[in-house]
Amino acid sequence: MRCTRSIRRRVIAPLLTVALSLAAGAASAIEPVFSTAFGGAIRGYDPVAYFTQGRPVEGKRAYRHEWMDATWSFVSAENRAAFAADPEKFAPRYGGYCAWAVSQGYTASIDPDAWRIVDGALYLNYSLAVREQWAKDIPGNIASADVNWPRLLRE
Repeated sequence: MRCTRSIRRRVIAPLLTVALSLAAGAASAIEPVFSTAFGGAIRGYDPVAYFTQGRPVEGKRAYRHEWMDATWSFVSAENRAAFAADPEKFAPRYGGYCAWAVSQGYTASIDPDAWRIVDGALYLNYSLAVREQWAKDIPGNIASADVNWPRLLRE
């Protein structure tokens, strides 16, 4: 059962998110923050925890904050307050969409375990394998994504 749940979480859910995003995205611009119906922004993970605990940690319903038309979850009131005071410091780049996908000119969902902090900024990726691809040229991929991101928001 655990294997099946893990497969659903890691394979089927992201594919469904991509399919739904493609269907919805054909008619309108993307949302500025990657969110899911069930988890909220960045699948319900606490963006501050990546910086303070050095790992992804699921947020709790009791500690939520609205920012950029998305619901962000946190593990504590302290993390929520830190984010509320300076969301740009903690929010992942490119609205929490896959950094490698944005560098290639499109958006994709993320796996909260596929992350990296570079020069004080949080970057998320679709999967651990995609994160390794992105890591082959981090400066080049960031430069490409920085150019692509505004265009993706307008489309």
